[in-house]
Amino acid sequence: MSAALRIHDLTLAYDRHPVVHHLSGEIEQGALLAVCGPNGGGKSTLLKGIVGALQPIGGKVERLACDARAIAYLPQAADVDRSFPIDVFDMVAMGHWRSIGWFGGLSKTQRARVFDAIASVGLTGFEDRPIGTLSGGQMQRVLFARLLLQDAPIILLDEPFNAIDQRTVSELLELVARWRSEKRTVIVVLHDLDLVRRVFPQTLLLAREKIAWGPTSEVLRPENLLSARRMVEAFDREAHECERAA
Repeated sequence: MSAALRIHDLTLAYDRHPVVHHLSGEIEQGALLAVCGPNGGGKSTLLKGIVGALQPIGGKVERLACDARAIAYLPQAADVDRSFPIDVFDMVAMGHWRSIGWFGGLSKTQRARVFDAIASVGLTGFEDRPIGTLSGGQMQRVLFARLLLQDAPIILLDEPFNAIDQRTVSELLELVARWRSEKRTVIVVLHDLDLVRRVFPQTLLLAREKIAWGPTSEVLRPENLLSARRMVEAFDREAHECERAA
């Protein structure tokens, strides 16, 4: 299969302090890839680099399936402003923004697609509910419905199943399986290794640097997980010593 993304010696940083170091690899079109690793290992940072929200200080991301604007990106729930005064229908309808712009009106067909997306995530009847009144699981369903409307060839999900009930997780995983059947490229940051082993055929184990990348059964070996933890601890010690020296 052809590649959706190629990553060439990528280094990403905040305030010139590298978080992802010299990462290289290729992600095929239609891949279902989990990105795992310890806290502070650069997983969320990598997604921001792929979508173009964070520019590299070294290397590059080659986007072959689409440009950065066409990538669908779901950040962590904590990054979503639940206080914004918007209802479920309008929140989901934002998935149409690439075709209508931020201030364009919806056609009859587009409105029907919004209702269909809401129904697909089991929220029929919630269209007029303010998003601030939703539970965590309901809000995540809304965000998945918005992703459905984006119709993107590459989908990035950052910890999409945190703090939601198991039923919601199972139903949202059905959407992930649907995207895979449609040959979309889906990249998901996850901490739940049991879920990764059960659902995801490919895994990148990241601890600032690549520890392993390939078939999940080979990547999530105990020795690789131990190496990942030690790698992040070593980076943390080095950063602490640099702060003390300064």
